[in-house]
Amino acid sequence: MAKDLRYEKLARLLCEYSVRIRGGENAMLDMFDVPGEMVEALVENVARLGGNPHVCLHSARISRKLNLLHTSASLKAAAELELEKIQKMQAYIAIRGSNNIFENGDVPQEQLSKISSAMREALNWRVDKTKWCVLRWPTPSMAQLAGMSTEAFEDFYFDVCTFDYSKFLPGMKALKELMMKTDKVRICGNGSDLVFSIKGIPAIPCAGEMNIPDGEVFTAPVKDSANGVLHYTAPTVYNGVSFDGITLEFKDGKVVNASASMNEKKLREILASDDGASYVGEFALGVNPLITRPMRDILFDEKIAGSFHFTPGQAYDEADNGNRSKIHWDMVCIQTPEYGGGEIYFDDVLVRKDGEFVAEDLKQLNPQNLLAK
Repeated sequence: MAKDLRYEKLARLLCEYSVRIRGGENAMLDMFDVPGEMVEALVENVARLGGNPHVCLHSARISRKLNLLHTSASLKAAAELELEKIQKMQAYIAIRGSNNIFENGDVPQEQLSKISSAMREALNWRVDKTKWCVLRWPTPSMAQLAGMSTEAFEDFYFDVCTFDYSKFLPGMKALKELMMKTDKVRICGNGSDLVFSIKGIPAIPCAGEMNIPDGEVFTAPVKDSANGVLHYTAPTVYNGVSFDGITLEFKDGKVVNASASMNEKKLREILASDDGASYVGEFALGVNPLITRPMRDILFDEKIAGSFHFTPGQAYDEADNGNRSKIHWDMVCIQTPEYGGGEIYFDDVLVRKDGEFVAEDLKQLNPQNLLAK
C-alpha cells in the first residue's frame, strides 16, 4: 500500500519547524489513538534530524478506565513517572486522537481535578522547559462534530495543519507591538460589554510552534481588572462535558455569575475548582483563515478567524498575570457577522469590527490577505 504523503508532510513540519529537532536531543512522541504510519513518519523524521525518538502509545478508552480507578497511591506513582520521563526530554510532540471526545464524560469532576493537580508539575515542566507541540488527529467523531464527511474533514485537517505558518509573522509582529502598548481593552456586541487591562503583560505570537493548527496572539488581563459581561458564542467541551451559551459576569477580575444553556451546574462546579478558576489567565485573538466555524475542539476553535478567547484559570509563564489554577479553559467568542458581530477596542480605538481588523498594519491578518497567493 502506498504511503499517505500527507503524513510525511505533517511529520516534517512538526519536527523541522514546530519543535526544531537538533542532533542528540531526546524527543517524546506522545501518541493517543494515532495510526502507526503517522507514528513511524515522526520516528523517521526525528532520527533523520539526529534526534532520539521515544514513543508512548495511549488509548482513550484505557485512559478513561485508569482515570476512574486511580487511587491516591497509583496517581502519585503515575505523576512521578510522568515527571521523570519529561525531565529527560528536550522536545515533545503529542498527537491526540479519540473516537469519542466525551470519553471522560462519566469520570467525576472531583477525580479529574485530582488527576489534573497531580500531573501539574510534569505539565509545567513540559510547557516551560521543552520545545513542544500538541495537535489532534482527524477521526470520524471529529468529522461528525464539524458536520463534515470523514474524507472531507481529513482534507480540511491536513490543509489547516500544514498551512504555511510563516505567513502569520508580519501581521502578528504588528499586533504584538500594539498589544504591548495597550492598557484598556473593551469588548462589546452581541450580549457582551467587558472592560479589562492588559498593561505590562507580554503579548505572544503563535505561528505553528506550540500548537497545530495555530494562529493566535495571546496575553493575559491584569488579574483584578475585568468588569462587565461576556457572552461566548462558540460551544465548548471541557473534560468530556459539552457546554453552550456560556455567559460570565466579572467584577474586579472574578467571575461573580455564570450561566449556560446546558450543563450550568457543571459549569459552576468547574469555575469553583480552586481560587484561580474564577479568574482569567489568558486573552487571545484568533486569526487562522482556514478555520471559520466551531467544531467543539479547542485546538481548532481557539484559532477561528475573527474570534477571541478569554480563559478562566491558569496563566502561562510567557504572559503571566499571577493567576494559578488547576484548570485552563479556553472559552471562545466568534465576532464574525454570522455569529452576531462585535467590536474590540484598544485604549478606545477600534481595532477589530465584526471579526476583521481595521488598522492598516493589522489588515494583513484578515483571511483574504493571509490566503492571497
